[in-house]
Amino acid sequence: MAVLCDTQIRELIGIEPFEENGKRPGKVSYGVSSYGYDVRVGSLFKIFTNVSRNGGAAIVDPKNFNDELFVTVDTRSTGKDHIIIPPNSFALAETVEVISIPRNVLAICVGKSTYARCGIIVNVTPLEPEWRGKVTLEISNTTPLPAKIYANEGIAQMVFIKADRTCAVSYADKAGKYQDQSGLTLPRVD
Repeated sequence: MAVLCDTQIRELIGIEPFEENGKRPGKVSYGVSSYGYDVRVGSLFKIFTNVSRNGGAAIVDPKNFNDELFVTVDTRSTGKDHIIIPPNSFALAETVEVISIPRNVLAICVGKSTYARCGIIVNVTPLEPEWRGKVTLEISNTTPLPAKIYANEGIAQMVFIKADRTCAVSYADKAGKYQDQSGLTLPRVD
């Protein structure tokens, strides 16, 4: 196995829109890097709330997920360039980029240090061989203070690992439930 470098990422990984990594004063960096690609968080967010609109006690259940546990915010309609995640809470978001992983590559997502140094943790499961779509990100505010997340700027880095041989069964072969997701996708159990 080997980590892909910038030229291999350009040649092997489908990323649309693809951005070079350059100086963007006042912005959290994004685009291709030496051994990865820094993805941007889009403008649509679902911010967790512990208040149920039906008046009952809120419970998070991955097998029976209740969309009412989130407040949806689209920064395009608010006129703001950011959202606020409450203390000790989280938000779901989507990447700007649509990514297509080749059959012999696995992608691992890690948070950017700019946010990590502020107590903001980004989590996403690995992108398996032949997975395609916009990535749904979980952004956790681990601090006791509100946290600002900037839409359309860098949020996490994808590290691409090329296998020595092609996998026997890809995510596409399994008809994975999150294949070809076009945006922010809530948890589901099939």
